[in-house]
Amino acid sequence: MTKLSVLDLAYIGEGFTPADALANARDLAQHAEAAGYERFWLAEHHNLAGIASAATAVCIGHVAGGTKTIRVGAGGIMLPNHSPMIVAEQFGTLATLYPGRIDLGLGRAPGTDQRTLQALRRGPDSSEHFPQDVVELQALLGPPQENQGIHAIPGEDTNVPLWILGSSLFGAQLAAMLGLPYAFASHFAPQALLQAVSIYRERFELSDQLAEPYVMVGCNVVVAETEDDARRLFTTPQQQFTRMVRGTRGQLPPPVDDIEDFWSPMEKSQASSMLGCSFYGTPETIKSKLEPMIAETGADELMVVGAIWDHSARVRSYELLAQAMN
Repeated sequence: MTKLSVLDLAYIGEGFTPADALANARDLAQHAEAAGYERFWLAEHHNLAGIASAATAVCIGHVAGGTKTIRVGAGGIMLPNHSPMIVAEQFGTLATLYPGRIDLGLGRAPGTDQRTLQALRRGPDSSEHFPQDVVELQALLGPPQENQGIHAIPGEDTNVPLWILGSSLFGAQLAAMLGLPYAFASHFAPQALLQAVSIYRERFELSDQLAEPYVMVGCNVVVAETEDDARRLFTTPQQQFTRMVRGTRGQLPPPVDDIEDFWSPMEKSQASSMLGCSFYGTPETIKSKLEPMIAETGADELMVVGAIWDHSARVRSYELLAQAMN
């Protein structure tokens, strides 16, 4: 059976604060744990008014401290923004505090704009070193080697599981070469999904971490008691992606009655393309909507994004999805 997991960006909804968003993230993780979800990941983004998970490792500690069994991790850390040493120490500390529960997903994109990249004291060429940085990070989290001069303490020998995240063929090739699990960001860039998954499986090489390919597929899912309620709740991610097209992101907006009044035909086309791996429905219909995508990709796990403005509706959506898929 395909596993279910949660990708959370600690959304700051219109009318709410970062404190609300972080409290909601922890509460959602507790409900996800109770519902049987495999893992709960937070993502690194900077300079965005609607996302509170910029200090991702800190947020992971906050969530892990409020849960008991669910795996908690990064989906992901944008490695070009950091030195591998700092990431090893941060996630080594998390793994020491919460043994056997921490994941580390790694992305190559900076997750921000050029001005913010400068504020992070990183250059535009930082991503060019991504493969080497992944290998360095892997070594720092692994067992100590003879004559090794640099040690991540805590971090060394915690063997935090690494994942490669991507929305292009580059990540698929790297994950395959290193024998790491691969998570495809089809929740916002689904175009290369099937090709990337195919390349990953074809080129996968056995590693100490993984004996066979493992594919996670990102998707947007909204579930409600009625089809009309689900459709209305889904207008929040539709507005969110339209604002991305416009370059006016802002905070997570509440749903609207008619999305056609919000977007132009061109905006609809662009936003709908990015939302190509998105599904909404009722507990009775959502499984049949997801099954063709699961079959086509052979996904071992779904990483579910639920950008729903009302927190109680968001929690309920994840609960209904888990019930429907079991």
